[in-house]
Amino acid sequence: MDFFSSQETLTWVQWTLRALVGFTFFVVVVKVMGQRTISQVGLLDFVIVLLIGNIIAHPLSDEGLGLEGSMITMVVILVMYLIGIGLSLHVPGIRKLFIPSPIPLIENGSIIYKNLKKVRISIDILMSELRKNNTEDIQKVALALWEPGGTVSIFLRAEHQTLTPSTIGKTVKPFKLPKTVIKEKKIDYKVLEQLGKDDAWLLHKISSTYQLADLNNILLATVDDSGKINVLFY
Repeated sequence: MDFFSSQETLTWVQWTLRALVGFTFFVVVVKVMGQRTISQVGLLDFVIVLLIGNIIAHPLSDEGLGLEGSMITMVVILVMYLIGIGLSLHVPGIRKLFIPSPIPLIENGSIIYKNLKKVRISIDILMSELRKNNTEDIQKVALALWEPGGTVSIFLRAEHQTLTPSTIGKTVKPFKLPKTVIKEKKIDYKVLEQLGKDDAWLLHKISSTYQLADLNNILLATVDDSGKINVLFY
């Protein structure tokens, strides 16, 4: 256990043991701190970013420290990170540790207060997340889940969900991304070739739709699946 205490020099084995203990300890600390700390990144990613940043910073800023120990430590931590990812993909118990299940915060319009304390967020933060999802009334929420990445997924009750064409039995055409044929005054001839058209067709189409249209004034022009051209001018 000599690697725990201060030493004038450390062997590569002692450096490795320090890295293993430090990585494990940091994972436990972050886990105890709660999911809110992790924010938009996963637990493993959060741990390795903080650890590697701090490990390499010290020898780069202190001429009295060598790079060897820091490099050994970073390699060990990287290996631990890759092992953690591999285990989380194949071992359900490890996956649950690093990627926990969503935690319900609201069910059928009622706030589950004990789960708010579990994920360490306040009512104000929950209300903020509802507003971000354009939901002003908790009673409209069928289910709200705190996701592992620190976001809240909100599902409204059926009577408050937005109507869609499929809801009223109306068929819609499949979405197809319009193709950009002019960008910043320049014609994209490759796109025209894919459409089976030429620049003469394009310029005629634009002039017949937009009076006094000049190529030098066009910022962006797109063509949709039906052949309709939309033009944005400078």
